[in-house]
Amino acid sequence: MSQPQQRSVIGHGEEPADGQQVIALVDDDRNILTTVSIALQAEGYATRLYSDGQAALKALLENPPDLAVFDIKMPRMDGMELLRRLRQNSALPVIFLTSKDDEQDEEAGLAQGADDYIAKPFSLRLLLARIRAILRRSDARAAIITGPEGDEGSNPAGTIERGRLSMDPARHHVTWNDKPVSLTVTEFLILEALAARPGVIKSRNQLMDAAYPDDIFVDDRTVDSHIKRMRRKFRSVDSDFNAIDTLYGAGYSFTDG
Repeated sequence: MSQPQQRSVIGHGEEPADGQQVIALVDDDRNILTTVSIALQAEGYATRLYSDGQAALKALLENPPDLAVFDIKMPRMDGMELLRRLRQNSALPVIFLTSKDDEQDEEAGLAQGADDYIAKPFSLRLLLARIRAILRRSDARAAIITGPEGDEGSNPAGTIERGRLSMDPARHHVTWNDKPVSLTVTEFLILEALAARPGVIKSRNQLMDAAYPDDIFVDDRTVDSHIKRMRRKFRSVDSDFNAIDTLYGAGYSFTDG
C-alpha cells in the first residue's frame, strides 16, 4: 500500500488537490492544532486551522470543508455557539472535543447537531478512526439521497428493523417508536452490534471490538458508560425503554422491546 502524499495546511479560499478531503480544526490550543493537523496530513487530508469560533464561522460557511473538529471551550465564541450558528445554514459533519467525562457537553453538543464527540485527552488514532467513519457515512448518505441519476435514492438494504427500533447505518439514523434518537458513532456501533443478533449476549470485549479500532485500548467501564448514556437517550423518547438487557458478569443483549 503506497503512502499518501502529505499536504501542507491550506488557508481560507485556497483549494485542495483534486479529490482531497479537507478537515477544519478549531481550537485555541496551538499544540493541539499542530499535532492533529500533522496527523491528518499524514493520512492524506488537507487541513484548515482556526484559533476560535468567531474566526472560523464565516470561513466554514463560505468555503466548507468536508468535516470540522471543534473544541468546546474557546475564547470569543465557544464551540457550542459556533455549532448553533453553523447549523442554521449548514449540515457540515462536526466532531466535538470535550472535557473528560463532561456529559453535559456531550448531550448539549449532540442536541445542537454534532455527529460525535471525543473526550480530552484523546487518542489521535481514535480521532482519525472517527473522522473516517463519519466521512464514509456522509458519502454514503449523499449517494443514497442523490441516486445514480441525481434522483432521490431509496432506503438502503442494510437498514436494521428490530421491533420498535430502526437503524439506518448509511444515514446513521436511529428511531424508536418512529421518534429519532441521536447517537454518537461509538454508541451507534455498539447498538448495531447488539441489534444484529437479538437475544444473543455480547461481552464487553466484543462490543469494544465493534466500536473501536484494534489498536485502541479502552476498559470495561467505557462500554458501561456508553450503554448507560444510550439507555438515557432512548428513555428520553420512551420512559419504558428496556430493550438493552444486562447480564452481570457476561455482557449485554438486545431484545425487541
